[in-house]
Amino acid sequence: MAKKTNKAEENIVAVEEALSKTEQFIENNQKILMIILIVIVAIILGFMGYKKLYLQPKEKEAMSQMYMAEMFFAQDSLDKALYGDGGFNLGFIDIANDYGITKSAKLANYYAGVCFLKKGEFEKAIEHLKNYSLDDHIIAAMALGAMGDAYAELKDFDKAANYYEDAANKNANEFTSPTFLFKAGLTYEILKDYKSALKVYNKIKAEYSNSAEGRDIEKYIARAKKLNK
Repeated sequence: MAKKTNKAEENIVAVEEALSKTEQFIENNQKILMIILIVIVAIILGFMGYKKLYLQPKEKEAMSQMYMAEMFFAQDSLDKALYGDGGFNLGFIDIANDYGITKSAKLANYYAGVCFLKKGEFEKAIEHLKNYSLDDHIIAAMALGAMGDAYAELKDFDKAANYYEDAANKNANEFTSPTFLFKAGLTYEILKDYKSALKVYNKIKAEYSNSAEGRDIEKYIARAKKLNK
C-alpha cells in the first residue's frame, strides 16, 4: 500500500514540476508568445478580409463576364466566345487571364479548350484543358475526354487512350464512362494493342451493358479476340 502511495505522490510531484516549468517558460517568453499570437490573428483576419473584400467581388465580376461568353459558346460563335465581342464582353481567354484566382477563370479554361478543339487548334486546346482544376467531377471527366480527343487528332494515340480511360474512371456513370471506354478501345485497336482493347470492351459489357455502347459491344469483343490471337 505504501509503495502505491509513494508512486502516486511521485506522479503528483512530476505533474507539478511540469506545470511549474510550463508556467516559467510562459513567464520568460511572454513577449515572444504575444507576438506569435498577434501574427496568427493578423494572418486569419487578413485572409478573411482578402476573401470577403477582394476574392468574392472578383468572383462575382468574373461570373457576370462568363454569362455572355457562355452565350457565344452556345451559339457556336467560337471566336467571340474565346476573345470577346470587342466591347465590354470578355471572352474565355481574358477571363482566364484576368480572373485567374476565381472558379470562373478555371471554368473558362475548360470552355477555351473545347473551343480550340472545335477550331482544330489541338495544342492550344490541350494547354487550356490542362489548366482546368475544379473539383466538379463531371466537367473534370469531360476535360480529360476532350484532351483524349485532342491527342487523338495529333496522332498521339498512347496519350489519347490514357486520357480516355482517365475520363471514364474520373466520375464513373452510365452516360460518359462507356463512351470514353469505347473511344479508348478503338484507340487501342489503332495501336494494335488488342489485349487492352479487349479489356475495356469487356468492362463496358460487365458494367455498362445497358448503354448504347454496351448494346453493340459483343461484335467489338469478338473482333478484339480474333485480332489478339
